Amino acid sequence: MPIDVLVEGLLFYKSAPQKKQTVMKLFGITDTELAAAIATLQSRLLTGATRLIETTEDIQLVACPELAPIIESLRKNELKADIGKAGAETLAIVLYQEPISRAEIDRIRGVNSSFILRNLLIRGLIERNHNKNRTGYVFSISPALLAQLGVTTKSQLPDFSAVATALEQFNITTLPEVDTTI
Repeated sequence: MPIDVLVEGLLFYKSAPQKKQTVMKLFGITDTELAAAIATLQSRLLTGATRLIETTEDIQLVACPELAPIIESLRKNELKADIGKAGAETLAIVLYQEPISRAEIDRIRGVNSSFILRNLLIRGLIERNHNKNRTGYVFSISPALLAQLGVTTKSQLPDFSAVATALEQFNITTLPEVDTTI
């Protein structure tokens, strides 16, 4: 498979900026090969709905500028809608368990939470940060959420310590046992 197609697939899957060094290591290619793949991909995408943006260190797929009015309209419609039961459930998990990865949220909820997390990010209720201990991201609450809830710290929420304790107990009892005899 051509390198530009591999890079496009990776960027589509990750839907976040990727370090050029990481991409080169992943595909076992040189800086020159990556530059050629980027040029090919940029050229190929010029007539589509996405574009490849490039900084000194990162590359990322983004929507083409011509779609900005449509995307803004969709975003506004999404923001008008209620976050729903799944959104409230996910928001509560982030609120009481932050910082927390998407995989951990999925484990607690029992379903994929990608769309819900995206919706909460767009609304400014949660923030996504790089996970310092592992690859990927962790989610935490935003100051805007605290402001909407009318508190200055999450510990001011009703029964905060009781709910946090119950969630921690849930996590302890649902984690798989690790065989330490190996």
